[in-house]
Parts: sequence; C-alpha cells; structure tokens
Amino acid sequence: MRFRVESFFGRQGGRTFLRGAWLGSRVWVLVFALAAGSPVTNGESGAEEFRVPGDLAQRLERLRESAWRSNRAMERLAYLCDRFGPRLSGSTNLEAAIDWILGELKADGFDRVTGEPVEVTRWVRGKESLRMLSPHAMELPMLGLGGSVGTAPEGLVADCLVVTNFAELRARESEVRGRIVLFNAAFTSYGETVSYRVQGAIAAAKAGAVASLVRSVAPYSLRTPHTGMMSYDPAVTKIPHAAIAAEDADRLMREQQRGTRLRLELNMSARTDPNPARSRNVVADLLGSESPGEIVVMGGHIDSWDVGQGAQDDGGGCMAAWEVMRLVKELGLRPKRTMRLVLWTNEENGLGGAKAYVEAHRQEMAHHVLAFESDEGIFAPTGFRFTGSERGMKLLRGLLPLVQPAAAARIDVGARPADAAQMIPEGVPVLDLKGDRDRYFWFHHTEADTVDKVSPSDMRQCVAAMAILLFGVADHPVRLPR
Repeated sequence: MRFRVESFFGRQGGRTFLRGAWLGSRVWVLVFALAAGSPVTNGESGAEEFRVPGDLAQRLERLRESAWRSNRAMERLAYLCDRFGPRLSGSTNLEAAIDWILGELKADGFDRVTGEPVEVTRWVRGKESLRMLSPHAMELPMLGLGGSVGTAPEGLVADCLVVTNFAELRARESEVRGRIVLFNAAFTSYGETVSYRVQGAIAAAKAGAVASLVRSVAPYSLRTPHTGMMSYDPAVTKIPHAAIAAEDADRLMREQQRGTRLRLELNMSARTDPNPARSRNVVADLLGSESPGEIVVMGGHIDSWDVGQGAQDDGGGCMAAWEVMRLVKELGLRPKRTMRLVLWTNEENGLGGAKAYVEAHRQEMAHHVLAFESDEGIFAPTGFRFTGSERGMKLLRGLLPLVQPAAAARIDVGARPADAAQMIPEGVPVLDLKGDRDRYFWFHHTEADTVDKVSPSDMRQCVAAMAILLFGVADHPVRLPR
C-alpha cells in the first residue's frame, strides 16, 4: 500500500475523462469518471438500446436462484481461513493458499487456469511489544505498521507526547525531540484519518521524535489494534511506527491532560527483506461463446495482513467472485464474452499483483469490457459503484431490476477498488460492491478478521447480486460502452 496522491485526466477513444485521485492502495479520495461517451452506432442512446432480452433475463433468474441456494463460497472461505490463516505477501501461508486455489479451479473445469508470477515486497513483523512504564506499569496491545523499521534489539524507552493532528504536532514541535509521538486522531472517515497511519512517521521524525504511534484507524474498537501500510520519506530518518487501540490512545491523552508524565517502552524487530519474494496472481477464464477476446474481470485480493484470517479483507470477496464463475459453469450458462476470475496478490503492501496484471495483459486492455472487485467485506449488499461512461451506466441500470435483495438494486458513481482501479488509466470501466463500511472497519486489519465474522446469508446475497451484473454484462447483446 504505497502512499500517493494523484489526479490526472486521460483520453481514450476520442473522449476525455477524469481517471481519479487516490490515497494509499485502498482509499480513493475521489473517483469520478462519467464520460461523455462516443456516438451510438445503432440509434440514439437510451434505455431501449440497453434493455435486457427475455432469454438473458431467464438465464439471470436461474443464476440468481442458484446463488441463493448455494453455500459453496462460504465453505471454501472457511477452508481458506482455517487451513491457511493470514496470507501476508511473501509468506508460505499465501503461496500454499494459492496452490490450493489453483487446484480447486482446475477441478471446477474452467477453460484456462494459471498462476501468473509477481515479485512482491516481503515485510516481516517479528516480535513486538509496547509497555507503559509511567504512571504505572502495564502492557498495551499494539501492532507494528506494515513497512516499519524495528527498534534497536534492546528496545526503546522514551517519554510520550500525545497530539490530535499534524497541526498540533507543528505547534508543539519544541516538545517533540527525543520523545515518542502518539497521534490520537479521532476517526472521521477512512480516507481522511488514514493519513496519520501513512504519513505519521515522516511528520514525527521531522520534528525529532524517536518513534511514533497512531490511534487505530477505525470507527469502533474492542481494544483491537489495526495494522496497515505506512510510508517513509527517503530524506527523513526512519523511525518505528505502530498502532495502538483507540481505548489506550484516549487513556494516554487523559493522563497527559492531568499533567502525568507518560513513559513507554517499545520493542519491534520488524524488517523488510532487501530482495523481493515471488508470488502469483490467480487467473481463471470461462471463455465466451461469441466474443472470447472481450473480457469481464471479477475478483479480489488473495493476500491479507499477517493477523486474523483475512476473511473480510479480502478472502470473502475472492470466494464470492469465484462462486459467480463456478455457478455459471455449473449451470452451463456459457456467456457471449469471456468471464475472468483474478485473485490479485500483494494488494496490502504494494499493489504488485494489480500492476503486474496490467503489464502482463496490456495488449488485452482495450478488450477488457469491465473490471469488478469486491474489497469491502462480505455484508448484506447495499448497491454498487461504477466508474465509466454514462452509456455504460445505462446498461448496468438496465440490469438492476433483476438484482435481489432490493437494497442492492442501485448503482452510484465512483467505484474505488484498489486493484481493479489500476486499469482505469487504460480506459477500462470499473465496478465494485457496496456493503456496511462501518462494520467492515471494525475488523479490518485486526486479529478479529476471522471467518466467524462472515454471515452465510450475507455471502449468498453478495454472490446473487454480483452474478446479475457480471453475467449480465458478459452475456448482454450490447458490449458495455466505454
């Protein structure tokens, strides 16, 4: 998850569009890409052009009903989580999980199944601990942030200064040198608050801090620290950077407000291997019957952080997309266009899989009809988001009356999935699924992200809703307009 803020315009097929502006690997500050669209070749653009033919509607109804009855995605998610656990890039857990998935996909009988090689960053957490020494001794739950350096082997002991934002840090810079800085920034939105996790070590080190801590980026906490990616500036000293629970951040602030001296002991043996590790993107195709060169991509990221089981982030999204493809195959519903499952590697700490996919398939990018990603957990779906043209939106909205549950039968502007979004600069329309973002961030990047947090009913609803739009686009007589 590399920190970058970027906004850019692009030009594709004679039209101009705003590709996006984003923060980190996961959180889009803005994605607004409704394009003017090129002239319609078969008459005026309108609802009639994108109506759902009766035979397609019947196939979609069969697919939806099968999705409501199937529990296969949930069974596979439970096996993935229980057998392989957390799947950090470069780990044996991740590669063993990929081996299992490739074997299962081949057993499902898809037309092409492959593991495409990707070089990935390998960060190792090692042993870590945080202890409050003053006003009295106690252990504080913590998680080092991905990419952080470690402390010296003997650890680090220093007084702590609590600040609520970057402005307060600058105002109190004379108090920082030699201290551990804690950013106790209350959660507003993930896109805003995550900046303390991503940039906090840089800002604290510039002011003279010897280490930095952040209040975990979440709207709710049961004293569960949240890890995630952070960044360094090559021109600024690298200092250890870790997350603590919201409850402990608030307690330390209260003690500081009482005038109490806060003294902490931090131990971290984190390191990043100098050489990249080898991993793979999982790619499986169900070839189209009429236009196999046109591709509808669907998937999620198979890697996770090294805590919990990576069930909501993003094992569930991977299994749901896989189940859509499996049901299409099982029912004999050969789509007009190729449906492609992609399970990206290395989303959490580098986006190496998404970038490698674009490079490996660059010659196909013009023929990628749609890229869908599910990466907001598996909760009862509340709709979709789309980044693409106005005419593309009309085609998708033509499919919505077939979506159940009814709460999911809506689509808004602004898809923002980190992996699929790497295709936006290539002009590929992007779609994602909306769920309960608040609850997602309860478990996101924590030890609590385990399979019991995923409801089988929610999984079936997600698969059913996804199946309508994804098979509908793959089998519609009109190609989704760019």
